Amino acid sequence: MSKFTLPTETIELPSKGLLYPKDSELAKGTIEMKYMTAKEEDILTNQSYIQKGTVIDKLIKSLIVSKIDFNQLLIGDKNAIMVAARILGYGGKYEFTYKGEHNEVDLSTLDNKKLDKKLFEPGINEFSLKLPQSGNEITFKLLTHKDEQDIARELEGLKKINKDSSPELTTRLKHVIQSVNGERDKKDIRDYVDNYLLAKDSRSLREYIKKIQPDIDLTFFPKRGGDAVNLPIGLSFFWPDAG
Repeated sequence: MSKFTLPTETIELPSKGLLYPKDSELAKGTIEMKYMTAKEEDILTNQSYIQKGTVIDKLIKSLIVSKIDFNQLLIGDKNAIMVAARILGYGGKYEFTYKGEHNEVDLSTLDNKKLDKKLFEPGINEFSLKLPQSGNEITFKLLTHKDEQDIARELEGLKKINKDSSPELTTRLKHVIQSVNGERDKKDIRDYVDNYLLAKDSRSLREYIKKIQPDIDLTFFPKRGGDAVNLPIGLSFFWPDAG
């Protein structure tokens, strides 16, 4: 047995574990993560992972100590874990350039979005919404890591068929929507999204999802002032010495 040990931290998930199956480790609402080592820096500089776009996933998987099913991770929880990984690796100070100006944010001060627990039924990742324009009743889910992987593969396949095709919005909605007026057949849902989902209803759905989705608040106020904008996540986020 090694005489060396690594410190770990308990990370609170924005979802508080409410949307995971009750028998899932993630239902606890927290996970244990270890501090980044030179091994993880090898992952960050692995050109194969970078080219495949899997480098962040590989990094996060390496840092999580808890025995979780990574495919179950909600995207908002994954974002919070990504920020925690950066803090555990290089500290909270994040410097970046926004619109030509140098900015600095203390990542350790970022908070999880406030959760309206009344909207969540423990263990159930499905929500109801009456679309304002058409009046159609739909149910929808919040996307997980597996959903994102499925969407990426589907888009890649569509691109091979038609290189000029760019149906990212409709493809995502086909995975988000679980039923329309009680109908759960996937073929019917895809037909609805392609041919009958009104633009106003699509926007309302996306805005509602953004409002209720558990996540870490990644907005900041630029040095020049003005409204809050999303924190730019660039190369220096996980490699502070880059450039």
